[in-house]
Amino acid sequence: MSRFVDILARAAALAGGVVLIALVAMTCISVLGRAGLTMSGMFDLPEFFSRLRPVRGDYEMIELGSAVAIFAFLPWCQLAGAHARVDLLEGRLPRWLDRGLVAFWDWVMLGVVMIIAWRHWVGLQGKIASNETTFLLQVPVWWAYAAAMVFAVIGVIVASWVAISHPRAWINPRVEGSAE
Repeated sequence: MSRFVDILARAAALAGGVVLIALVAMTCISVLGRAGLTMSGMFDLPEFFSRLRPVRGDYEMIELGSAVAIFAFLPWCQLAGAHARVDLLEGRLPRWLDRGLVAFWDWVMLGVVMIIAWRHWVGLQGKIASNETTFLLQVPVWWAYAAAMVFAVIGVIVASWVAISHPRAWINPRVEGSAE
């Protein structure tokens, strides 16, 4: 199970990375297009630059793509224990209590991820029913909601595995998914 969850979280993060790289490339092209459009009227530029234009609907695509990318990175953050945290007491408490606090927060995170996934599902149903689209490109907004929902479900799977496997690993260090 450990290998499956690891592959799932990595695949989600890689997909999020691909989305993010595509958004960065689109932003660069759009900025060059805006510069070409602005400068073509002021200077005598080569024809290539005078044909550059901003990407139509770039703000819309960044809005939708960023949400999908964020959801895609969450499972890997949970698996790697990379979420932001305040560790004022870490190292000052007995080891068993530190481990207990980590286990407690793993379960809290599972609850939070489950609530987010549930509410996202409700939001997805609303977007499908309303048939809302973006202004310029007329892309159905629910497409991005659906893509993010896939990553929300992966987040629930990963958070469940982390919450269940880590305490068992502390009791028996040879158990799959050791937290150490």
